[in-house]
Amino acid sequence: MSHAAQVRIPATYMRGGTSKGVFFRLGDLPEAAQAPGAARDALLLRVIGSPDPYGKQIDGMGGATSSTSKTVIVSRSTRPDHDVDYLFGQVAIDKAFVDWSGNCGNLSAAVGPFAISGGLVDPARVPRDDMATVRIWQANIGKTIIAHVPMTDGAVQETGDFELDGVTFPAAEVQLEFMDPAAEEEGAGGAMFPTGNLVDDLVVPGVGTLKATMINAGIPTIFVEASAIGYTGTELQDAINGDARALAMFEAIRAHGALRMGLIRSLDEIATRQHTPKVAFVARPADYAASSGRPVRAGDIDLLVRAMSMGKLHHAMMGTAAVAIGTAAAIPGTLVNLAAGGGERRAVRFGHPSGTLRVGAEAALVDGTWTVTKAIMSRSARVLMEGRVRVPAA
Repeated sequence: MSHAAQVRIPATYMRGGTSKGVFFRLGDLPEAAQAPGAARDALLLRVIGSPDPYGKQIDGMGGATSSTSKTVIVSRSTRPDHDVDYLFGQVAIDKAFVDWSGNCGNLSAAVGPFAISGGLVDPARVPRDDMATVRIWQANIGKTIIAHVPMTDGAVQETGDFELDGVTFPAAEVQLEFMDPAAEEEGAGGAMFPTGNLVDDLVVPGVGTLKATMINAGIPTIFVEASAIGYTGTELQDAINGDARALAMFEAIRAHGALRMGLIRSLDEIATRQHTPKVAFVARPADYAASSGRPVRAGDIDLLVRAMSMGKLHHAMMGTAAVAIGTAAAIPGTLVNLAAGGGERRAVRFGHPSGTLRVGAEAALVDGTWTVTKAIMSRSARVLMEGRVRVPAA
């Protein structure tokens, strides 16, 4: 009886921020998967272990959550003033679908370290001891990310004392600059606020009319007020992820918001883009206990934010959503800015289910239009395993 052998592909399993994913160098992929299309998607689905009707991804590298069902492809960049091109694929857990519509801000922190260690950055640009600056082209959204990666004795420094809520152990800090973060989404005309308003009345049948800030920055995001949908902003995952009615409500908000933002042409198209847009709800500061049990004090934060990712409440905060939060907070009059107390600000510290996070943004009103030159935040990254991933030949 004949059987198909397994294909062995060089890969690195990395944590970046509060996410994990399988990283590949483009040239290491099988030839058919080096170009976008069905072959690439099929390969990445099999690597991660999707689609899995059991929802566990047991026969793959995925961890059965939106934070751990991720893949990254990195290659040398042919663009001027960039070192590498970075492509992110969010792999669905229960469907045969890879979403290429957005970036992962958390895994962005691991791209620079991976690129340096993988020989994709010109050695002349990498110091032996100091901070390496890696210029990344984020191919999903066509934006530049600057990663500042610490180096020690000629190698990427991964250990350190930087603590990130949502990650158990400390590591070395990687600072990220998301340049000109307003996303140029098809259908949104490249506008930061695709409706032209800082706050809209969003009609969601079965839910009501909600005040909403819909922004393209980091990742398209729909912000609503926690109190308008029956929440306080202090909720943890268990309060929402086991509630089928709540999940259906958030998906309805996401669909109608995407339609208003011009991201989809009809409501049924929302099923083809699970990764974007995101939905988040905001509230004024309040005391609560993070998922680790550690108390978060209202006096230590500017606002509360909870965000949905791939149909579930995120255990911490997506990096790209943090960019959207920092950007919206910097613009007076948005729901995020108002929850933080209003007025002009260059940075906010917000509370999320796992703790707190600080993010900054530089915003300016130019000729009546808000622009943001960059958003800044710190994450950490670490190689968990490297070698070869195996998939059955098909």
